[in-house]
Amino acid sequence: MPDLSVGDDAAAVNALRSAVMRLSRRLKHQRVDESLSPTEMSVLGTLAGCGTATPGELARKEHVQPPSMTRIVALLEAKGLVRLEPHPDDRRQKVVTQTERAESMLEESRRRRNVWLTELAANLDEEEWAALRAAAPVLEKLAHM
Repeated sequence: MPDLSVGDDAAAVNALRSAVMRLSRRLKHQRVDESLSPTEMSVLGTLAGCGTATPGELARKEHVQPPSMTRIVALLEAKGLVRLEPHPDDRRQKVVTQTERAESMLEESRRRRNVWLTELAANLDEEEWAALRAAAPVLEKLAHM
């Protein structure tokens, strides 16, 4: 394992952090619905991946406190983007499901962001594009650690 505190490794970590943050900020500007916070969009994306979840499960997946997730779910429900349904096994809990409106919005948001990234990538040469393709799975792994 590299020593990330010295020399070239430290510089690479710094450059990676800076580039990922800058690219993330720019991607956020490609949203379809500007009224949603990045956290709300992230919750919808999580629901798209897992189908349904309790607010507690969403809080764990999104790394927020349960009371915060309860507020986020209430906001999304008020906007017609999620619905709360009885938990099939535990009557004390509810499960959160995204609505068709949320699915459509997420699909359009992904499409818009992919178009934007495709336009950026068109400026790369073949070697840079190959390096980016090779890095994508590693970045995905880091994102989910």
